[in-house]
Amino acid sequence: MKKIKLFYQERCPFCIRAFKYINELKEENNEYNKIELERIDELIHPDIADKFDYYYVPTFYLNGEKVHEGGIKKDEVKVILDKALE
Repeated sequence: MKKIKLFYQERCPFCIRAFKYINELKEENNEYNKIELERIDELIHPDIADKFDYYYVPTFYLNGEKVHEGGIKKDEVKVILDKALE
């Protein structure tokens, strides 16, 4: 199983939607609850965020590799969660 690192901003509407999708998918498939998801608010932890190459939030990293940046749809979140389970 792979670790997901998620950069976000608390008031970002795309981030809020991404968290909503994550929660919905966890309810639909209990296996997703096993995934380690590190949430990093880039405004609170710029020291961490500055070490990564991205411009938009939400940004998902899977085992250190960027897999998605910016606005996201539920099916795209599902793909990321499925990859994390591999």
